Amino acid sequence: MKSCFQPAEILLPEHTIEKSKWAVIACDQFTSQQDYWSEVERYVGSARSTLHIIFPEIYLGNDSDRIQRIQKIQNNMETYLKERILETAVSSGYVLVERVTKSGVRIGLVGQIDLEQYDFDPGQKALVRATEGTVLSRIPPRVEIRKDAKIEIPHVMLLLDDPKKRILEPLYERRAELKMLYDTELMLDGGHVRGFAVEHGEAEAVTAEFERMQTGSDGFLFAVGDGNHSLACAKACWESMKQGLSPDAAAVHPARYALVEVVNLHSPALCFEPIHRLLLHVELSGLMERFQKKLNGQGMDMENGEEIVFSQGERMTGIKIRGRGERLPVEILQSVLDEYLMENPDVRIDYIHDRESLESLEKQTGGCGIYLQSIDKRMLFAAIRAGGVLPRKTFSIGEAREKRYYMECKRLR
Repeated sequence: MKSCFQPAEILLPEHTIEKSKWAVIACDQFTSQQDYWSEVERYVGSARSTLHIIFPEIYLGNDSDRIQRIQKIQNNMETYLKERILETAVSSGYVLVERVTKSGVRIGLVGQIDLEQYDFDPGQKALVRATEGTVLSRIPPRVEIRKDAKIEIPHVMLLLDDPKKRILEPLYERRAELKMLYDTELMLDGGHVRGFAVEHGEAEAVTAEFERMQTGSDGFLFAVGDGNHSLACAKACWESMKQGLSPDAAAVHPARYALVEVVNLHSPALCFEPIHRLLLHVELSGLMERFQKKLNGQGMDMENGEEIVFSQGERMTGIKIRGRGERLPVEILQSVLDEYLMENPDVRIDYIHDRESLESLEKQTGGCGIYLQSIDKRMLFAAIRAGGVLPRKTFSIGEAREKRYYMECKRLR
């Protein structure tokens, strides 16, 4: 069976472009921290950068300029192609990525997946599966951005369950034999990144190894680690587009394939971090009373502990949920919060990817911070096989600055 992960035609900025200004962090980070994105804008200025061809989600709710911003993004994409700012750097191959963060050296491989082999519906047993529930209301704004785009710049990261380290690690050991494509520091404490071309015979060998792993995967090869909603958007766009294509045209259309980075789940530098919550326009005492009531209604109770820590102002309460069985604390919490938010439309929630940011935002806003513990990453594939998806916003791969930065691109047209 042909591998669902395949070599691609990969575009990179031409050699005179300053890579430290080109590479910008994933658009769904720092969504409550305007100062971060303002600093990015100051640092990049008018330089050629992925900043000018992405839509930072901190601005997604501003409907007044959304259409203008999307049009500007699409114009910039066209300019980058027309003026050859983006050029084909790898032909029918992959990019081996070395990312250095405070967690260590994380190895990844950029290639493309066949969207026909991916589904975000947990009822579909696809080779590429979502790790968290997909919020359908979050897809249309992303479709609006992608549907007429000429290129894609992904921050999607797929996880491979390869405890024997059969593909990425041996390839990384041979990196001195590969052509280096880029080598740069990343802005605003993002660490360092290097990329190497994997082409010709080396690419064919990698593809063959993925085919072998797929054959023995029992129908589940990749879990989406980062970029669940971005990949769901790519799927939605493709499902719409292919309706007007012949089977032959659909088989080779660039939009059928999405560029992703594959990382081994068992990398020591791949850390699962909890995703905390920040609630605005809420009083901690009322929220705690609601949480207690909902727990009691489900035959559970809470006692002192550190599974979930609620904090507002000078008050901090840590709890452990008694009687939860195999249920995850984050799943119980999120079910209560979802109901609470529906009944209290003035209350706003945001998802924060590191503890320090939440502590700062809690002080700035007077909001209620909810701190969570991480899950054991070794349980991920078993949990997905058993239950379809994990609760929304269960974990994050690394802290905010360890997320994937935009670098490689691929044509969609």
